[in-house]
Amino acid sequence: MNGTLKRVAVACMVMFGLLLLNVNYLQAVKAEEYREDNRNFRRFFQRYENQRGRIIAGNEVIAESVDTKGDIRFERRYRNGRLYAHVIGFFAPESERGIEAAQNKLLDGTSADLVVRRAVDLLTNKPTRGADIELTIDPRAQRAAYESLRRAGRKGAVVALDPQTGAIKAMVSLPTYDPNELAVPNKGKVAQAYNKLDADKDQPLLNRAIETTYAPGSTYKVVTTAALLSEDDTVGPQTTVDAPQVLDLPGTSVGLPNYAGAACGSGRVTLQFALEKSCNTPFAKIGMELGYEKMKEQAARFGIGEPLQIPLNVAPSSIGKKEDDAALAMASIGQRSVQMTPLQMAMVAAAVANDGTVMKPYLVDKVVSPDGDTLEETEPDELSEAMSPDAARKLRQMMVSVVAQGTATAAQIPGVTVGGKTGTAETSDNAPPHAWFIGFAPAENPKVAVCVFVQSGAAGDRATGGGTAAPVAREVMQAVLRR
Repeated sequence: MNGTLKRVAVACMVMFGLLLLNVNYLQAVKAEEYREDNRNFRRFFQRYENQRGRIIAGNEVIAESVDTKGDIRFERRYRNGRLYAHVIGFFAPESERGIEAAQNKLLDGTSADLVVRRAVDLLTNKPTRGADIELTIDPRAQRAAYESLRRAGRKGAVVALDPQTGAIKAMVSLPTYDPNELAVPNKGKVAQAYNKLDADKDQPLLNRAIETTYAPGSTYKVVTTAALLSEDDTVGPQTTVDAPQVLDLPGTSVGLPNYAGAACGSGRVTLQFALEKSCNTPFAKIGMELGYEKMKEQAARFGIGEPLQIPLNVAPSSIGKKEDDAALAMASIGQRSVQMTPLQMAMVAAAVANDGTVMKPYLVDKVVSPDGDTLEETEPDELSEAMSPDAARKLRQMMVSVVAQGTATAAQIPGVTVGGKTGTAETSDNAPPHAWFIGFAPAENPKVAVCVFVQSGAAGDRATGGGTAAPVAREVMQAVLRR
Protein backbone atom coordinates (compact mmCIF):
# COMPACT_ATOMS: atom_id res chain seq x y z
CA MET A 1 0.00 0.00 0.00
CA ASN A 2 1.45 3.30 -1.00
CA GLY A 3 1.52 6.39 1.21
CA THR A 4 -1.58 8.03 -0.30
CA LEU A 5 -3.79 5.01 0.27
CA LYS A 6 -2.53 4.71 3.85
CA ARG A 7 -3.48 8.33 4.58
CA VAL A 8 -6.95 7.82 3.04
CA ALA A 9 -7.48 4.66 5.08
CA VAL A 10 -6.44 6.39 8.32
CA ALA A 11 -8.72 9.34 7.58
CA CYS A 12 -11.63 6.99 6.94
CA MET A 13 -10.95 5.16 10.21
CA VAL A 14 -10.82 8.43 12.13
CA MET A 15 -14.07 9.68 10.61
CA PHE A 16 -15.75 6.33 11.30
CA GLY A 17 -14.56 6.48 14.88
CA LEU A 18 -15.88 10.02 15.29
CA LEU A 19 -19.20 8.92 13.81
CA LEU A 20 -19.44 6.08 16.34
CA LEU A 21 -18.60 8.45 19.17
CA ASN A 22 -21.26 10.90 18.03
CA VAL A 23 -23.90 8.18 17.72
CA ASN A 24 -23.14 6.91 21.22
CA TYR A 25 -23.12 10.47 22.61
CA LEU A 26 -26.53 11.16 21.13
CA GLN A 27 -28.00 7.89 22.37
CA ALA A 28 -26.41 7.85 25.80
CA VAL A 29 -26.29 11.54 26.72
CA LYS A 30 -28.59 13.67 24.57
CA ALA A 31 -31.43 11.25 23.82
CA GLU A 32 -33.62 12.31 26.79
CA GLU A 33 -33.09 16.00 26.06
CA TYR A 34 -34.05 15.61 22.41
CA ARG A 35 -37.00 13.41 23.29
CA GLU A 36 -38.37 16.09 25.64
CA ASP A 37 -37.54 19.02 23.36
CA ASN A 38 -40.71 20.94 22.47
CA ARG A 39 -39.52 21.17 18.86
CA ASN A 40 -39.74 17.37 18.59
CA PHE A 41 -42.85 16.81 16.48
CA ARG A 42 -43.06 13.15 17.51
CA ARG A 43 -43.40 14.31 21.12
CA PHE A 44 -46.02 16.86 20.07
CA PHE A 45 -48.26 14.16 18.59
CA GLN A 46 -47.54 11.75 21.46
CA ARG A 47 -49.04 14.28 23.90
CA TYR A 48 -52.40 13.72 22.25
CA GLU A 49 -52.25 9.92 21.79
CA ASN A 50 -53.31 9.12 25.37
CA GLN A 51 -56.82 9.81 26.60
CA ARG A 52 -56.20 11.98 29.63
CA GLY A 53 -58.40 11.37 32.63
CA ARG A 54 -61.26 13.64 33.58
CA ILE A 55 -61.17 16.32 36.26
CA ILE A 56 -64.36 16.34 38.31
CA ALA A 57 -65.83 18.76 40.86
CA GLY A 58 -68.84 17.50 42.75
CA ASN A 59 -70.71 15.55 40.10
CA GLU A 60 -69.61 17.88 37.31
CA VAL A 61 -66.99 16.91 34.72
CA ILE A 62 -65.02 20.11 34.23
CA ALA A 63 -62.17 18.79 32.04
CA GLU A 64 -62.10 15.86 29.63
CA SER A 65 -60.40 14.59 26.48
CA VAL A 66 -62.49 14.16 23.32
CA ASP A 67 -61.62 11.65 20.57
CA THR A 68 -61.34 13.53 17.25
CA LYS A 69 -60.40 10.42 15.18
CA GLY A 70 -57.86 12.65 13.39
CA ASP A 71 -54.08 13.11 13.47
CA ILE A 72 -54.52 14.82 16.79
CA ARG A 73 -56.27 11.93 18.51
CA PHE A 74 -57.52 13.48 21.76
CA GLU A 75 -58.19 17.16 22.36
CA ARG A 76 -58.67 18.66 25.82
CA ARG A 77 -61.94 20.50 26.54
CA TYR A 78 -62.97 22.50 29.59
CA ARG A 79 -66.55 23.14 30.72
CA ASN A 80 -67.11 26.42 32.54
CA GLY A 81 -63.42 27.05 31.96
CA ARG A 82 -63.39 30.59 33.31
CA LEU A 83 -65.00 29.43 36.54
CA TYR A 84 -62.31 26.82 37.28
CA ALA A 85 -59.31 28.17 35.33
CA HIS A 86 -57.00 28.89 38.27
CA VAL A 87 -57.63 25.49 39.85
CA ILE A 88 -57.48 23.13 36.88
CA GLY A 89 -55.04 25.18 34.75
CA PHE A 90 -54.68 23.98 31.16
CA PHE A 91 -53.05 21.30 28.97
CA ALA A 92 -51.24 23.15 26.18
CA PRO A 93 -49.14 21.78 23.27
CA GLU A 94 -45.90 22.43 25.18
CA SER A 95 -46.81 22.75 28.84
CA GLU A 96 -49.35 22.24 31.59
CA ARG A 97 -50.53 24.31 34.53
CA GLY A 98 -52.67 23.89 37.64
CA ILE A 99 -54.05 20.44 38.47
CA GLU A 100 -53.26 19.46 34.86
CA ALA A 101 -49.57 19.88 35.76
CA ALA A 102 -49.60 18.72 39.38
CA GLN A 103 -51.40 15.45 38.51
CA ASN A 104 -50.01 15.06 35.00
CA LYS A 105 -48.67 11.49 35.24
CA LEU A 106 -51.96 10.22 36.68
CA LEU A 107 -54.02 12.13 34.12
CA ASP A 108 -52.00 10.93 31.11
CA GLY A 109 -51.75 7.37 32.40
CA THR A 110 -47.94 7.18 32.71
CA SER A 111 -47.96 6.91 36.52
CA ALA A 112 -46.54 3.70 37.99
CA ASP A 113 -49.93 3.25 39.68
CA LEU A 114 -51.45 2.60 36.24
CA VAL A 115 -48.85 0.18 34.86
CA VAL A 116 -51.27 -2.77 34.77
CA ARG A 117 -53.88 -0.72 32.96
CA ARG A 118 -51.27 0.41 30.41
CA ALA A 119 -50.30 -3.22 29.77
CA VAL A 120 -53.94 -4.16 29.15
CA ASP A 121 -54.37 -1.24 26.76
CA LEU A 122 -51.20 -2.29 24.92
CA LEU A 123 -52.39 -5.90 24.53
CA THR A 124 -55.85 -4.83 23.36
CA ASN A 125 -54.42 -2.12 21.07
CA LYS A 126 -56.45 0.59 22.77
CA PRO A 127 -55.20 4.09 23.53
CA THR A 128 -53.89 4.54 27.05
CA ARG A 129 -56.41 6.12 29.42
CA GLY A 130 -55.46 8.20 32.40
CA ALA A 131 -57.01 8.31 35.85
CA ASP A 132 -59.80 10.68 36.87
CA ILE A 133 -59.05 13.37 39.45
CA GLU A 134 -61.94 14.20 41.77
CA LEU A 135 -61.55 17.60 43.41
CA THR A 136 -62.83 18.81 46.77
CA ILE A 137 -64.37 21.86 45.09
CA ASP A 138 -68.09 22.40 45.74
CA PRO A 139 -69.47 23.74 42.41
CA ARG A 140 -72.19 25.70 44.18
CA ALA A 141 -69.69 27.50 46.44
CA GLN A 142 -67.30 28.02 43.52
CA ARG A 143 -70.04 29.57 41.40
CA ALA A 144 -71.25 31.79 44.26
CA ALA A 145 -67.71 33.11 44.84
CA TYR A 146 -67.09 33.67 41.13
CA GLU A 147 -70.41 35.36 40.39
CA SER A 148 -70.28 37.59 43.44
CA LEU A 149 -66.84 38.96 42.50
CA ARG A 150 -67.59 39.07 38.75
CA ARG A 151 -70.87 40.98 39.05
CA ALA A 152 -69.07 43.72 40.94
CA GLY A 153 -66.24 43.79 38.38
CA ARG A 154 -63.65 43.27 41.09
CA LYS A 155 -60.15 41.84 41.09
CA GLY A 156 -59.47 39.52 43.98
CA ALA A 157 -59.74 36.02 45.35
CA VAL A 158 -62.00 33.84 47.44
CA VAL A 159 -61.07 30.67 49.34
CA ALA A 160 -63.52 28.52 51.28
CA LEU A 161 -62.42 25.58 53.45
CA ASP A 162 -64.02 22.81 55.44
CA PRO A 163 -62.43 23.75 58.80
CA GLN A 164 -62.65 20.19 60.14
CA THR A 165 -60.84 18.53 57.23
CA GLY A 166 -58.99 21.25 55.29
CA ALA A 167 -60.83 20.34 52.07
CA ILE A 168 -60.95 23.38 49.77
CA LYS A 169 -64.60 23.99 48.82
CA ALA A 170 -63.98 27.05 46.62
CA MET A 171 -60.93 28.76 45.13
CA VAL A 172 -61.58 31.65 42.77
CA SER A 173 -59.30 34.32 41.37
CA LEU A 174 -60.43 37.22 39.19
CA PRO A 175 -59.87 38.33 36.51
CA THR A 176 -59.80 34.94 34.91
CA TYR A 177 -59.33 33.41 31.43
CA ASP A 178 -60.67 30.63 29.22
CA PRO A 179 -58.31 27.61 29.38
CA ASN A 180 -59.84 26.26 26.13
CA GLU A 181 -57.96 28.99 24.24
CA LEU A 182 -54.66 27.60 25.60
CA ALA A 183 -55.50 23.93 25.00
CA VAL A 184 -55.95 23.87 21.20
CA PRO A 185 -53.33 21.64 19.49
CA ASN A 186 -51.85 24.54 17.59
CA LYS A 187 -48.62 26.04 18.92
CA GLY A 188 -49.01 29.31 17.04
CA LYS A 189 -52.53 30.03 18.26
CA VAL A 190 -51.69 29.05 21.82
CA ALA A 191 -48.57 31.22 21.88
CA GLN A 192 -50.58 34.19 20.61
CA ALA A 193 -53.34 33.66 23.20
CA TYR A 194 -50.86 33.12 26.03
CA ASN A 195 -48.76 36.16 25.18
CA LYS A 196 -51.88 38.33 25.12
CA LEU A 197 -52.91 37.10 28.58
CA ASP A 198 -49.37 37.39 29.92
CA ALA A 199 -49.14 41.02 28.77
CA ASP A 200 -52.51 41.97 30.29
CA LYS A 201 -51.90 44.51 33.09
CA ASP A 202 -54.70 42.92 35.14
CA GLN A 203 -52.72 39.62 35.27
CA PRO A 204 -55.54 37.14 34.50
CA LEU A 205 -53.08 34.21 34.60
CA LEU A 206 -52.17 34.96 38.24
CA ASN A 207 -53.89 32.85 40.88
CA ARG A 208 -54.36 35.53 43.54
CA ALA A 209 -55.54 32.95 46.08
CA ILE A 210 -52.16 31.21 46.40
CA GLU A 211 -49.48 32.58 44.06
CA THR A 212 -48.80 35.94 45.67
CA THR A 213 -49.18 37.68 49.02
CA TYR A 214 -50.78 40.92 50.21
CA ALA A 215 -50.97 43.02 53.39
CA PRO A 216 -53.90 41.49 55.35
CA GLY A 217 -54.81 44.60 57.34
CA SER A 218 -57.02 44.16 60.37
CA THR A 219 -57.88 40.52 59.67
CA TYR A 220 -54.42 39.88 61.13
CA LYS A 221 -55.67 41.14 64.52
CA VAL A 222 -57.11 37.63 64.89
CA VAL A 223 -53.52 36.29 64.98
CA THR A 224 -52.47 38.99 67.47
CA THR A 225 -55.47 38.18 69.69
CA ALA A 226 -54.61 34.48 69.51
CA ALA A 227 -51.08 35.29 70.66
CA LEU A 228 -52.41 37.15 73.69
CA LEU A 229 -54.89 34.39 74.58
CA SER A 230 -52.15 31.77 74.25
CA GLU A 231 -49.77 33.78 76.43
CA ASP A 232 -52.20 34.30 79.30
CA ASP A 233 -55.14 31.92 79.77
CA THR A 234 -56.79 34.33 82.24
CA VAL A 235 -57.42 36.76 79.37
CA GLY A 236 -60.90 36.66 77.83
CA PRO A 237 -63.35 38.74 75.79
CA GLN A 238 -64.15 40.94 78.80
CA THR A 239 -60.53 41.64 79.71
CA THR A 240 -59.91 45.37 79.47
CA VAL A 241 -57.05 46.78 77.41
CA ASP A 242 -55.61 50.22 76.73
CA ALA A 243 -57.11 51.84 73.63
CA PRO A 244 -55.77 55.37 73.15
CA GLN A 245 -56.97 57.42 70.19
CA VAL A 246 -53.36 57.66 69.04
CA LEU A 247 -50.58 55.29 70.11
CA ASP A 248 -47.05 56.65 70.42
CA LEU A 249 -44.64 54.66 68.28
CA PRO A 250 -41.29 54.29 70.09
CA GLY A 251 -38.32 55.88 68.36
CA THR A 252 -40.48 57.92 66.00
CA SER A 253 -42.09 61.34 66.00
CA VAL A 254 -45.43 60.01 64.72
CA GLY A 255 -48.30 58.18 66.33
CA LEU A 256 -50.51 55.31 65.19
CA PRO A 257 -54.20 56.36 65.01
CA ASN A 258 -57.32 54.22 64.78
CA TYR A 259 -59.13 53.99 61.44
CA ALA A 260 -60.13 57.49 60.28
CA GLY A 261 -58.62 58.90 63.49
CA ALA A 262 -61.62 57.76 65.54
CA ALA A 263 -61.62 57.20 69.28
CA CYS A 264 -61.87 53.64 70.60
CA GLY A 265 -64.50 53.83 73.32
CA SER A 266 -63.36 55.63 76.43
CA GLY A 267 -59.69 54.80 75.89
CA ARG A 268 -59.83 51.61 77.93
CA VAL A 269 -62.14 48.95 76.49
CA THR A 270 -62.79 45.22 76.56
CA LEU A 271 -60.84 43.05 74.15
CA GLN A 272 -64.14 42.08 72.51
CA PHE A 273 -65.08 45.73 71.94
CA ALA A 274 -61.65 46.44 70.45
CA LEU A 275 -62.09 43.58 67.96
CA GLU A 276 -65.70 44.54 67.19
CA LYS A 277 -64.67 48.08 66.26
CA SER A 278 -61.32 46.99 64.81
CA CYS A 279 -59.40 49.57 66.82
CA ASN A 280 -55.74 49.76 65.87
CA THR A 281 -54.11 51.01 69.01
CA PRO A 282 -54.96 48.14 71.43
CA PHE A 283 -53.62 45.45 69.10
CA ALA A 284 -50.51 47.43 68.18
CA LYS A 285 -49.79 47.83 71.90
CA ILE A 286 -50.44 44.13 72.58
CA GLY A 287 -48.02 43.17 69.82
CA MET A 288 -45.26 45.38 71.22
CA GLU A 289 -45.80 44.02 74.75
CA LEU A 290 -45.66 40.39 73.57
CA GLY A 291 -42.56 41.02 71.47
CA TYR A 292 -41.47 39.85 68.03
CA GLU A 293 -40.51 36.28 68.99
CA LYS A 294 -43.89 35.44 70.53
CA MET A 295 -45.71 37.02 67.61
CA LYS A 296 -43.58 35.01 65.22
CA GLU A 297 -44.21 31.79 67.19
CA GLN A 298 -47.96 32.36 67.07
CA ALA A 299 -47.84 33.01 63.33
CA ALA A 300 -45.89 29.77 62.81
CA ARG A 301 -48.53 27.85 64.79
CA PHE A 302 -51.08 28.96 62.16
CA GLY A 303 -48.76 27.56 59.47
CA ILE A 304 -47.49 30.98 58.39
CA GLY A 305 -44.09 30.59 56.75
CA GLU A 306 -44.46 26.83 56.16
CA PRO A 307 -43.98 25.55 52.60
CA LEU A 308 -47.31 24.28 51.36
CA GLN A 309 -48.59 22.29 48.38
CA ILE A 310 -52.28 21.56 47.85
CA PRO A 311 -50.87 20.02 45.46
CA LEU A 312 -50.43 23.38 43.69
CA ASN A 313 -47.51 25.36 45.07
CA VAL A 314 -48.50 28.05 47.56
CA ALA A 315 -46.43 31.21 48.02
CA PRO A 316 -45.14 31.39 51.62
CA SER A 317 -46.80 33.97 53.86
CA SER A 318 -44.63 35.92 56.31
CA ILE A 319 -44.73 38.43 59.15
CA GLY A 320 -41.43 39.89 57.96
CA LYS A 321 -38.06 40.15 59.66
CA LYS A 322 -37.44 41.50 63.15
CA GLU A 323 -37.29 45.31 63.26
CA ASP A 324 -37.94 47.91 65.96
CA ASP A 325 -41.01 48.22 68.20
CA ALA A 326 -42.67 50.75 65.91
CA ALA A 327 -42.50 48.25 63.05
CA LEU A 328 -43.80 45.49 65.32
CA ALA A 329 -46.77 47.67 66.28
CA MET A 330 -47.64 48.07 62.59
CA ALA A 331 -47.12 44.36 61.92
CA SER A 332 -49.49 43.48 64.77
CA ILE A 333 -52.37 45.13 62.87
CA GLY A 334 -51.47 43.50 59.54
CA GLN A 335 -49.41 46.28 58.00
CA ARG A 336 -45.67 46.92 57.44
CA SER A 337 -43.95 43.65 56.35
CA VAL A 338 -46.83 41.25 57.03
CA GLN A 339 -47.78 39.51 53.79
CA MET A 340 -50.42 36.77 53.48
CA THR A 341 -52.05 34.71 50.79
CA PRO A 342 -55.87 34.57 50.89
CA LEU A 343 -55.51 30.79 51.44
CA GLN A 344 -53.39 31.41 54.55
CA MET A 345 -55.95 33.81 56.02
CA ALA A 346 -58.70 31.25 55.31
CA MET A 347 -56.57 28.79 57.31
CA VAL A 348 -56.47 31.27 60.22
CA ALA A 349 -60.27 31.50 60.24
CA ALA A 350 -60.56 27.72 59.90
CA ALA A 351 -58.25 27.13 62.89
CA VAL A 352 -60.36 29.38 65.11
CA ALA A 353 -63.46 27.51 63.94
CA ASN A 354 -61.84 24.11 64.52
CA ASP A 355 -60.95 24.50 68.22
CA GLY A 356 -57.47 25.78 67.38
CA THR A 357 -56.39 22.93 65.09
CA VAL A 358 -55.04 23.86 61.65
CA MET A 359 -55.86 21.20 59.05
CA LYS A 360 -53.67 20.87 55.96
CA PRO A 361 -55.63 22.29 53.00
CA TYR A 362 -56.05 20.05 49.93
CA LEU A 363 -57.72 20.13 46.52
CA VAL A 364 -57.68 16.48 45.41
CA ASP A 365 -60.27 14.27 47.05
CA LYS A 366 -59.78 11.04 45.06
CA VAL A 367 -57.84 9.54 42.18
CA VAL A 368 -59.94 6.95 40.32
CA SER A 369 -58.58 4.52 37.73
CA PRO A 370 -60.23 4.11 34.29
CA ASP A 371 -61.76 0.88 35.68
CA GLY A 372 -63.44 2.79 38.50
CA ASP A 373 -61.08 1.66 41.27
CA THR A 374 -59.99 4.24 43.84
CA LEU A 375 -56.20 4.56 43.58
CA GLU A 376 -55.78 7.32 46.16
CA GLU A 377 -58.09 9.04 48.62
CA THR A 378 -56.91 11.99 50.67
CA GLU A 379 -57.14 11.56 54.42
CA PRO A 380 -57.47 14.82 56.39
CA ASP A 381 -54.14 15.68 57.97
CA GLU A 382 -53.44 17.96 60.93
CA LEU A 383 -50.89 20.66 60.10
CA SER A 384 -50.45 22.31 63.49
CA GLU A 385 -52.06 23.40 66.75
CA ALA A 386 -52.55 27.16 66.60
CA MET A 387 -54.02 27.58 70.08
CA SER A 388 -55.82 25.69 72.83
CA PRO A 389 -59.51 24.80 72.42
CA ASP A 390 -60.32 27.25 75.24
CA ALA A 391 -58.48 30.10 73.52
CA ALA A 392 -60.22 29.25 70.24
CA ARG A 393 -63.60 29.30 71.99
CA LYS A 394 -62.92 32.78 73.37
CA LEU A 395 -61.77 34.03 69.97
CA ARG A 396 -64.86 32.56 68.27
CA GLN A 397 -67.03 34.43 70.74
CA MET A 398 -65.30 37.70 69.90
CA MET A 399 -65.52 37.11 66.14
CA VAL A 400 -69.24 36.33 66.43
CA SER A 401 -69.61 39.70 68.16
CA VAL A 402 -67.79 41.38 65.25
CA VAL A 403 -70.49 40.11 62.85
CA ALA A 404 -73.39 40.64 65.25
CA GLN A 405 -72.65 44.24 66.17
CA GLY A 406 -69.23 45.24 64.87
CA THR A 407 -67.66 46.06 61.52
CA ALA A 408 -68.88 42.90 59.73
CA THR A 409 -72.67 43.07 59.97
CA ALA A 410 -72.85 42.67 56.16
CA ALA A 411 -71.77 39.03 56.64
CA GLN A 412 -74.87 38.17 58.68
CA ILE A 413 -76.96 35.22 57.48
CA PRO A 414 -80.56 34.99 58.78
CA GLY A 415 -80.90 32.06 61.17
CA VAL A 416 -77.16 31.33 61.21
CA THR A 417 -74.57 32.53 63.73
CA VAL A 418 -71.56 33.84 61.80
CA GLY A 419 -68.12 34.77 63.11
CA GLY A 420 -65.72 37.01 61.23
CA LYS A 421 -63.20 39.82 61.04
CA THR A 422 -62.84 42.60 58.51
CA GLY A 423 -59.65 44.14 57.16
CA THR A 424 -58.94 47.33 55.24
CA ALA A 425 -55.26 47.25 54.37
CA GLU A 426 -53.28 50.31 53.37
CA THR A 427 -51.06 49.63 50.37
CA SER A 428 -48.99 52.70 49.47
CA ASP A 429 -49.32 56.46 49.48
CA ASN A 430 -52.56 57.60 47.81
CA ALA A 431 -53.42 54.06 46.63
CA PRO A 432 -56.83 52.61 47.53
CA PRO A 433 -56.81 49.92 50.24
CA HIS A 434 -57.22 46.17 49.92
CA ALA A 435 -60.50 44.91 51.40
CA TRP A 436 -60.53 41.62 53.37
CA PHE A 437 -62.91 39.44 55.31
CA ILE A 438 -62.28 36.14 57.10
CA GLY A 439 -64.98 34.17 58.87
CA PHE A 440 -66.82 30.93 59.54
CA ALA A 441 -70.37 29.55 60.00
CA PRO A 442 -72.31 28.29 61.81
CA ALA A 443 -70.37 29.38 64.86
CA GLU A 444 -71.72 26.54 67.05
CA ASN A 445 -70.51 23.84 64.66
CA PRO A 446 -68.56 25.46 61.80
CA LYS A 447 -68.97 23.83 58.37
CA VAL A 448 -67.20 26.48 56.31
CA ALA A 449 -64.37 28.96 56.82
CA VAL A 450 -63.83 31.64 54.20
CA CYS A 451 -61.47 34.40 53.14
CA VAL A 452 -62.41 37.12 50.67
CA PHE A 453 -59.76 39.45 49.27
CA VAL A 454 -60.57 42.43 47.00
CA GLN A 455 -57.48 44.01 45.50
CA SER A 456 -56.56 47.67 45.82
CA GLY A 457 -58.55 49.84 43.41
CA ALA A 458 -60.96 47.09 42.36
CA ALA A 459 -63.76 48.54 44.50
CA GLY A 460 -62.93 52.23 44.48
CA ASP A 461 -61.08 54.50 46.87
CA ARG A 462 -63.42 53.85 49.77
CA ALA A 463 -63.34 50.05 49.79
CA THR A 464 -63.58 48.45 53.23
CA GLY A 465 -63.56 44.91 54.50
CA GLY A 466 -67.03 45.32 55.98
CA GLY A 467 -68.66 47.00 53.01
CA THR A 468 -66.83 45.31 50.13
CA ALA A 469 -65.59 41.85 51.13
CA ALA A 470 -68.07 40.72 53.81
CA PRO A 471 -71.11 40.54 51.43
CA VAL A 472 -69.15 38.25 49.10
CA ALA A 473 -68.26 35.98 52.02
CA ARG A 474 -71.92 35.83 53.07
CA GLU A 475 -72.94 34.49 49.63
CA VAL A 476 -70.21 31.84 49.65
CA MET A 477 -71.05 30.64 53.16
CA GLN A 478 -74.74 30.49 52.28
CA ALA A 479 -73.94 28.42 49.19
CA VAL A 480 -72.03 25.85 51.27
CA LEU A 481 -74.60 25.69 54.07
CA ARG A 482 -77.56 25.20 51.69
CA ARG A 483 -76.30 21.77 50.66
